[in-house]
Amino acid sequence: MSFAPKYTITAKTAAALMRIEAARQAVVHLPITPGVLATLRETARLYSTHCSTQIEGNQLSPAEVSQVLAQSQHFAWRERDEKEVLGSYAAIEKVERLAAAAAPVTEAQIQNLHALVMAGGTAKVRPTPYRDGQNVIRDGRSGGIVYLPPEAVDVPGLMRELVSWLRQSEPEGLPCPLRAGIAHYQFATIHPYYDRHGRTGRLLTTLILQLGGYGLKGRYALEEYYARNLGAYYAALTIGPSHNYYLGLAEAEITPWVEYFCLGVAESFENVRRRAEQAAATGARDLAPLLRQLDPRQRRALELFRPAETITSQDLEKLFSIAQRTGRNWLTEWSGTGFRVVVGASKKGRRYRLAGGFRELLGT
Repeated sequence: MSFAPKYTITAKTAAALMRIEAARQAVVHLPITPGVLATLRETARLYSTHCSTQIEGNQLSPAEVSQVLAQSQHFAWRERDEKEVLGSYAAIEKVERLAAAAAPVTEAQIQNLHALVMAGGTAKVRPTPYRDGQNVIRDGRSGGIVYLPPEAVDVPGLMRELVSWLRQSEPEGLPCPLRAGIAHYQFATIHPYYDRHGRTGRLLTTLILQLGGYGLKGRYALEEYYARNLGAYYAALTIGPSHNYYLGLAEAEITPWVEYFCLGVAESFENVRRRAEQAAATGARDLAPLLRQLDPRQRRALELFRPAETITSQDLEKLFSIAQRTGRNWLTEWSGTGFRVVVGASKKGRRYRLAGGFRELLGT
């Protein structure tokens, strides 16, 4: 049986979708300089990391999360929390790279995101296989069963159905925020692993939004909305007549969750809009036309030229976590766009600097 979510678009959901679109269009057309954009994006990453791990019980404060990511402070008594932060941040960066590649969502991508979350910031990971046994979710206080997910033998088929539905729903014209919210719910319902479902589900949500053009250049942190009222988050996810997946939950009406999710996206997008409007009001010259000449990879590569006048292919490889040959190929490709120029004639240790026209972007 293929996945076919049941829901109704309520008046609140419809209004939230309109708010989302209005905020999205406003942000796209606001004059945001690269420096401000980088600040907003990094702030969103930090809040996403902090709030997503906080939802799962992480005790590190926002300031401590920032110190861990900057490797400026080690909290010996909270090594588990540190690893969770590093893993979540690495997965957020992976989502951005996947979105830039513009490839459809796959099971392998989801498995890789889960592996990064579990690995605690380890550079190389292998896709996490689905659980091979039953996973029972119990109340931490009473020990009673809160949720009994589908049996392990059914998980691969359910995940294939979810990914297939994502591919089919896009050409059918289902609004991207709805697709993202439904996918989050279904992933949590399938519970394909023994742990870290919440974080992986929220990362999947972000990936779908970014692929659908609703990423706002990584400037929003939907996790902040969830963390502010965890009771409402879990209540919205708890749908159906029974805690058993096979006793009605698989066919449950998920309208309450869809409404809750879309309201959260609307609120998060409007927060970005307000911050962007404040930044635009500073009077900084709009460099958006110049930025539009660059593809997503080139825009991110600008970060390398800010602290250093010249870079190497190795710098590019570290930033994107790509193979050495891929980095060289990108730089060769960019020679035809006027984005970079070679410094020096030697091929060994060749360095590159930003071409004249684009150096103006570094002054912001």
